Amino acid sequence: MSLYRRQTPQQGYGGYPRRRNSIGGGLLIAIVMAGFALCKYYGTSQVNPITNETQHINMTVEQEIAIGLQSAPSMAQQHGGLHPDQRAQALVKEVGKRLVTNSIASQSPYRYDFHLLRDQRVVNAFALPGGQIFITAALFNRLENEDQLAGVLGHEIGHVVARHSAERMAKQELYQGLTGAAVMATYDPSNPGSQRSAEVAQYISNLITMKFGRDQELQSDDLGVRLMIETGYNPEELVGVMRILKEASGGQSRPEFSSTHPDPENRIEKIRAAIEKYQGTIQ
Repeated sequence: MSLYRRQTPQQGYGGYPRRRNSIGGGLLIAIVMAGFALCKYYGTSQVNPITNETQHINMTVEQEIAIGLQSAPSMAQQHGGLHPDQRAQALVKEVGKRLVTNSIASQSPYRYDFHLLRDQRVVNAFALPGGQIFITAALFNRLENEDQLAGVLGHEIGHVVARHSAERMAKQELYQGLTGAAVMATYDPSNPGSQRSAEVAQYISNLITMKFGRDQELQSDDLGVRLMIETGYNPEELVGVMRILKEASGGQSRPEFSSTHPDPENRIEKIRAAIEKYQGTIQ
């Protein structure tokens, strides 16, 4: 006869019910993780002097500038380096400087610099944190006039003054924390099917992040219109830029909910609304 009482799967030693420590412990850890992520995000806020928005950002302006300067060489290299045409390079810098000097962007503390990239294939323009702004030759060569160039650069300046990179970094850090908490709370090592909940949580997080990116693009279009009007450029030419972008994509647009950029047609509608809003109010 055994000295120990036989266990059933539901019993521990002595016949007492087995406690499911793994699930309860996971839920407690998930609550702590979610609470930490929320406190860190909502506990840091700064008022943007350009947009007057309260933003949840845990990065200083100096850090943004440092990140941009550090990242600029490698980003340029990814697009074949700087374009050798010095006249075109000078035009990009001149238009960019004019936009900054004669608009509300002059009140921002960033160190702006504008670069024409050699890349002849990728139609794109982008801004790094802190004021490093790039346009590819593929897009530059499609533009029809200086006003359209101002529209592209004004849009990218909008990303900088609105602190979109820093805002998005903080937002993604929050989503990663909440997604990790959701996975911890629902994962059961004895049930492989619970892994599906982790995939769903990540998918939802990605959709939220994409929507956040589309809102940023629309805000930058709005700011780009304002900078163009303040500097004396024709804001209607930004509509022309949207048509160039649509043509470059072959006229095919991905469903807006699954893209980080809004559909060009929707952007045109918002741009025209911004033109109506700012014209007559900006001298």
